[in-house]
This record gives sequence, C-alpha cells and structure tokens, in this order.
Amino acid sequence: MSVEVEIRDAVAVVTLARPEKKNAITMDMRRELWEVFEGFRENEEVRAVVLTGAGGDFCSGMDVGEFGSRSVRATLDRMQRLHRISRAIYTLKKPTIAAVSGVCMGVGWSYALSCDMVVASPTARFAQVFNKTALAPDGGAAWLLARNVGLMRAKEITYSGRFIGAKEALDLNLILEITGDMPVLDRALEMARTFAQGPGLAIEMAKRQYELSASTDFCSFLENEASMQPLLMRTEDYQEGVSAFGERRPAQFKGT
Repeated sequence: MSVEVEIRDAVAVVTLARPEKKNAITMDMRRELWEVFEGFRENEEVRAVVLTGAGGDFCSGMDVGEFGSRSVRATLDRMQRLHRISRAIYTLKKPTIAAVSGVCMGVGWSYALSCDMVVASPTARFAQVFNKTALAPDGGAAWLLARNVGLMRAKEITYSGRFIGAKEALDLNLILEITGDMPVLDRALEMARTFAQGPGLAIEMAKRQYELSASTDFCSFLENEASMQPLLMRTEDYQEGVSAFGERRPAQFKGT
C-alpha cells in the first residue's frame, strides 16, 4: 500500500509512501487515504493524527500520469473522491498535524492545510501549481488559503504558482513553526502525544468551536458554546481534571 499507518502512544502516523514520485497521489491512494481517516473516527485507540510523507518530501500533488482524457462525469467523480479526503481530514474530531518536509504542492498542500496545524522542516517548499496544467485549485485549497493568509495574498499565491519557502510560510501564517535541527516528524509526534494525553472530548468541543466560528455570527456562536460546558462537566475527564487541580498533580485523562 502507498498509504502507511502506524500507531504510537495513541497517535496515528499516516505516511504517504511513494517517495520515488515525491508521494504523488494515485487513484488507489485516494481510496486508501479516505478509508484511513474515516476509520479514525470510531477508533478509540487513536487520539491524535500526524500526516506526513516518505523520503524527504510531503506530497507533489496528484499523479499527472493518471490524468488522461476523461468525460465530464468521470472528472466529477474524481473530484468527489479528492474532496472526501479533504473533508475527512478537516472534520475529524481529533487533533491533526501535518509534518511537512520537501515539496508540498497542489492537492497535497490542501491536505496539509486541512489539518489543524502544520509544522515544517527548513527544506519545506509550498506551491499551488494548477496554472501549469490550466486547472483551478482543488481539495479546498482556495478556501483554506484565504482563511490563513487573506484573500489578496491567497490569490497571488494561486495565480503565480510560485514556491513559498518555510520562512515565508511561517511569516504568512501557513505553518505553525519551523523545526530547525529537530526532525519534523519527531516534533509533530511530540506535539501530537501532548494532545493525545489531553481531555479528548474537551478538545473535540474546542475544535468544533473553531469550525463554528467560520460559519456563524457571534451571538449564534455563543448559543452553541453555551451548550458545550454542561455536557463536558458530566464527563469523567472533567472530574479527574478538577481532582488533579485540587491535589496539585498531573491529570490522567482518558478521553471519556
């Protein structure tokens, strides 16, 4: 398989594994990647996810060798398969981190931006290269870019198709941090383990709040927020958190 999964200390590491092609996404990988992220929804063993690429690169986008000529229906179906991956990553209720080194292009960049956060090595290079093949962005790239950098800068990045290095990506708020000498996967795992040890339901609710912030007005947001705390105060993690705080000891959360 070209999508590998390993679970380490409640953190699932998902690796795009076609290093000889800079992890370009094939038809088979679309199915594999979607099935993997959908499976995490009900997998209680997994409490955080890291998405990365093999061989020093994250992902060079779609495998153009599989484009060919297609009917409108076939192309629509292809787009739906692409989009369900972005949707599965973005809507996963558990923390997600993209660990990026080397090239991160096209729909691969969309998948990275669909994660909660992106950490990058100094070698990371990002680009929207759809204008090279006379196509528009896909995988939700335009929406995700505009939310991170603003409308005008997102347009400039897309229209130009230029590469953005790690330093500029950090300045533009496209990544959370540059890992420096520390291997990017090690840093992502370090962060993910911290999240996995946290109160899972509370993090899930916090993630939901940020999703709502993009689609509701402030008063509607407050109404939704108000319904969350009473539910969380009935969880085992809340009771453990209160006890641990009073006893001045680290909390041992179970995600329940």
